[in-house]
Amino acid sequence: MFALVKHSVAQMKKTASAASPARIVLVSSTAGQRGEAFHVDYAATKGAIISMVKGLSTELASQNIYVNCVAPGWVDTDMSKPALQDPEVAPGVLAKIPLGRVGTPDELAAPILFLCTPHAGFITGEVLNVNGGAVLVG
Repeated sequence: MFALVKHSVAQMKKTASAASPARIVLVSSTAGQRGEAFHVDYAATKGAIISMVKGLSTELASQNIYVNCVAPGWVDTDMSKPALQDPEVAPGVLAKIPLGRVGTPDELAAPILFLCTPHAGFITGEVLNVNGGAVLVG
């Protein structure tokens, strides 16, 4: 991800302007904000993404490049299916989500899209939690 951002930023610097800023939205996780037992490697890499967003957002703001992050919790994807279909694991997962359900891919995609529009014109360096409130109680 670092290499992708590095090379993308080089191109964005050539075209970004106040009237048409460039936008980067990285995907982290709630695990990157609070850690996660038995998944320390995953949580550490997601935490690194958040740190990268915070640093790059201030570094690139003057060049009209906005950098933000979306941090999903449990989303119904191929990665989460084994846990969500396990009758011993799924109830515990759902119990930690105040909305009582996992998210959908569309519910994750929409905030990413929002951060790429002029409606997010005064947002940079933020972590937008898309996790049904789970980061607050987990």
